[in-house]
Amino acid sequence: MFKNKNEDNTLNLCGKTVAILRKKCNLSQRALSEQLQLKGIDINKNAIQQIECGKRFVTDIELKAFSKFFNVTTDKLIDN
Repeated sequence: MFKNKNEDNTLNLCGKTVAILRKKCNLSQRALSEQLQLKGIDINKNAIQQIECGKRFVTDIELKAFSKFFNVTTDKLIDN
């Protein structure tokens, strides 16, 4: 059976890790979104907030961009 939510009702696997990595870099959600926009990823502060809270799905392009920005593998992002 298809399942589109995690056991904790979040919609993605990487939100918590993105938040942790962002805070380690001392970036605000707005600063992260601006950095990603400079790299051609159209994502705003509200989308970052929703991803971190698990209220928004993450596209494969966004997952790859987070991985590249934080210099970690995609597996590291989705492993909780």
